[in-house]
Amino acid sequence: MKPNFDPRSLYQSAVHALNKGQWPQAFDMGKQLLAVVPTHGGVHFVMGVSALQMQRMPEAMAHLREATRLSPQRADYAAQYARALAQTRQTRQAVEMADKAVAAGPADPLTLDTLGVIFSQGNENKKASELFKKAAEMVPGSASYRFNHATSLTFIGELDEAEREYEACLAIDPGYWKAHLALAQLKKQSADSNHLERLRSLLSDSGGRDQPRMYLNLAMAKELEDMGDYPAAFAHLVEGKKAGGETRGYKSADDQAIFDAIARAFPEPVQVSGGYDSEEPIFIIGLPRSGTTLVDRMLSSHPDVHSAGELQDFGIVLKRASGSRTRHLLDVDTVEKAAGCDWQRVGEAYIHATRPNTGHTPRFIDKLPHNFLYAGFIAKALPNAKIVCLRRNPMDSCLGNFRQLFAQTSPYYDYSFDIENCGRYWLMFDRLMRHWAQVLPGRILQVNYEDIVADQTAALNAVLEHCGLPWNDACLAFQDNAAPVATASAVQVREPLNNRSIGRWRRYDNELMPLRRLLEDAGVAID
Repeated sequence: MKPNFDPRSLYQSAVHALNKGQWPQAFDMGKQLLAVVPTHGGVHFVMGVSALQMQRMPEAMAHLREATRLSPQRADYAAQYARALAQTRQTRQAVEMADKAVAAGPADPLTLDTLGVIFSQGNENKKASELFKKAAEMVPGSASYRFNHATSLTFIGELDEAEREYEACLAIDPGYWKAHLALAQLKKQSADSNHLERLRSLLSDSGGRDQPRMYLNLAMAKELEDMGDYPAAFAHLVEGKKAGGETRGYKSADDQAIFDAIARAFPEPVQVSGGYDSEEPIFIIGLPRSGTTLVDRMLSSHPDVHSAGELQDFGIVLKRASGSRTRHLLDVDTVEKAAGCDWQRVGEAYIHATRPNTGHTPRFIDKLPHNFLYAGFIAKALPNAKIVCLRRNPMDSCLGNFRQLFAQTSPYYDYSFDIENCGRYWLMFDRLMRHWAQVLPGRILQVNYEDIVADQTAALNAVLEHCGLPWNDACLAFQDNAAPVATASAVQVREPLNNRSIGRWRRYDNELMPLRRLLEDAGVAID
């Protein structure tokens, strides 16, 4: 140790480095300080945040855990620990730590915003909205705070307020590109009320950069479709998706390898033995944009059912139980190693991971569409769980996936940047669902979206019967369900049931001819 070593001065330097984003320097200074003040919560906080920014997760978790233990009154310490827990896919623990941070009285906008993001990830959207609002009120000139507040308002159904917040965001920063798409999607645009002039001007000044090209073109596609200019809408849709997909390096063969591995893992009917005996979960699965949110809203209007949102928990639990150490949550290695899982432990761990968001009603819904990949594993781990799969006209299904910009941080949706890759993915999904019908007889109720629209009562009755739930009239009035919804259908499901999206693909008959040929060549009848 240097003779003139001054811990206070070094700590101030470490905090300064942290605030300037000099993560390695801050971490190294914290390491020096630990030799002198090992029980100083602030030192552990500096090291934990620095490690988190450098993606050195074990060190980040250890130091942030210690910071919150040593300084339980610091809301900002708890918020960053909650952030680390969320990044390591420990959503339940992250929400619990975020609650502790709120109880400690967060006073700065960054902490409020961080906690809002964590609550959003945990499907606690009302809590998120309150925190985002406080952050935006404290720093009204922050575009990101206004955007986050607007998004949370959308999820809880406050659409007029959301529109004002999106416009406030863009007034601060016209280049906050994703706000343009969010605003276009918030309501149906018309010839008298739209954003096309602004979008065209910004697009012409964008310099060909990928981010503005993607968001602005997709926003224009949505607004032009609303106004019935379908050829122009599709042209902008293609351009926007091309800009978003160019650097993703997607190969349909990679998805095919995973689908093939899943089918190989279940060569014969699954024996119902072992597993965890909980009857709580109802899994709603299917391709995105096929009606999964609609059925979720119908079922969660039942007093015995709670919608827990689109949970990643089953995939995370299976990954850990399999022992796979590969980067992706689901890949061939994970599927093959999952054969040795203790299915009772997997099921129990899944139920535990959903807490405290679940457990206060007899049943809860996990509405992650891509859980269709896990259906066989779910059947083994949770033999009493109910599974409902939504199906839709293949042309409408593929178009719906192509029109939507899904979470870009997820590898699940890379196929959706090209319309023909959407068709290839639909074929994989269809083959897998036919395989599940053979090896999981009676476990999965397949429901057509078009049948729900044609006779909501009959379709709902079949779903309730499959789930072992008694009839309840509230399920028919799903649009009155006040619960937040954080999916691409957040606006749509607040309207009464209608048939506007059925046969949407016919508006683009000429543009979708390559997709139609691909599906028909594979033996799919298009009507």
